[in-house]
Amino acid sequence: MKPELFQLILPSTWESLYMTLISAALAYVAGLPLGILLVVTDKNGIRPMPALNTVLGTIVNLLRSVPFLILFIALRDVTSAIVGKAYGARAVIVALFVAAAPFIARMVESSLKEVDPGVIEASQSMGANTMQIICKVLLPEARASLLVGAAISITTILGYSAMAGIVGGGGLGAVAINYGYYRNETVMMWIMIVILVAIVQVFQEAGLYLSRVVDKRIR
Repeated sequence: MKPELFQLILPSTWESLYMTLISAALAYVAGLPLGILLVVTDKNGIRPMPALNTVLGTIVNLLRSVPFLILFIALRDVTSAIVGKAYGARAVIVALFVAAAPFIARMVESSLKEVDPGVIEASQSMGANTMQIICKVLLPEARASLLVGAAISITTILGYSAMAGIVGGGGLGAVAINYGYYRNETVMMWIMIVILVAIVQVFQEAGLYLSRVVDKRIR
């Protein structure tokens, strides 16, 4: 492998982390409240609204059904209008946000539904309103599961960002495709794979560690 290719490793790693973390943060801004709404408006939720829940659930399911690469290509005009171009790290963030937000919403919904219904009923009997139940019961009780879900979401987004490399997305995926595959630099491709696996492990272990720290049930 050519020595100059090693100079691509650090910049591409930072680019992948940049895409992943920024898009994850933006996706949580939309996905967290959406997940809360799905739980609250469920037929067994604290404020059942079947029509709204069905609409939200349908939108989430539709977005989750579209493969990321197809979504990335389909959003190119929108991406160009937002960031000024349809390729590169900033362009990928737009598609990552659209793909990750519904995924995160389902992860949040799953975590919140693990909360003991008895705890919610107790808070309702004491006169707590919807916002108080969300902020003081649902989110605190589900925080360990939410942290694990966050780790899973971030690693999923990292995988999406790597896939975007095949269509000009940048980062580790782009290096693996453009140099490892197209130029037949097998060593470079395996280096990118090892780095991706290492990053995934770091995020997963961090999420599991934090979930154990905040989970009062295992203390």
